[in-house]
Amino acid sequence: MTQAKTRSPRKRMTGKERREQLLGIGRELFAERGFDGTSIEEIAARAGVSKPVVYEHFGGKEGIYAVVVDREMRKLLGMVGDSLTADHARGKIENAALALLQYVEESSEGFRILARDSHAASGTGSFASLISDIATQVEHILAEEFRERGYDPKLAPMYAQSLVGMVALTGQWWLEVRKPKREVVAAHLVNLAWNGLSNLDTKPRLDVMQRRRKNAS
Repeated sequence: MTQAKTRSPRKRMTGKERREQLLGIGRELFAERGFDGTSIEEIAARAGVSKPVVYEHFGGKEGIYAVVVDREMRKLLGMVGDSLTADHARGKIENAALALLQYVEESSEGFRILARDSHAASGTGSFASLISDIATQVEHILAEEFRERGYDPKLAPMYAQSLVGMVALTGQWWLEVRKPKREVVAAHLVNLAWNGLSNLDTKPRLDVMQRRRKNAS
């Protein structure tokens, strides 16, 4: 007669381990369904705990969401900031575009969360504010380039917002299609951005406005 095997008791998670588990589950659900589509009940069920355990660690899904968003924003800002190390302007723009696309590729769930409509529960701002933060890191590069080329450096913040916004929106599109390769996408983005910057008019005008003035006179 064989003796029944005794099961070893399941190791109980430490508070830190449980917290990380809940954050990981919350991250998955927020990426898949958004804040409003995610419930405490489902987070608890996936973690194999009761709802009071979730409340004990975070006070509710708002607490989990705020931490998840804050971590993702810090990660993305850090990757872009670390990429701005080239010794010339074009290299910095290339590295920044690659860094943002790398984040999209390697942290798809995080990018989905950030790119969704911001929820007040995040406490860390919207996707637009994140883009603004990244643009702030880029604008001094453009300001320096503008000075060298005789353009008004005061316009650099506006151009930085435009460039970073272009890359971010392309990243949202590329998140779904995943082709061409990251480096190819970055090369085309930089092609559009850099060649456009290289041929800027110092005082641009809208042709349509000039035509309207001529027709009115």
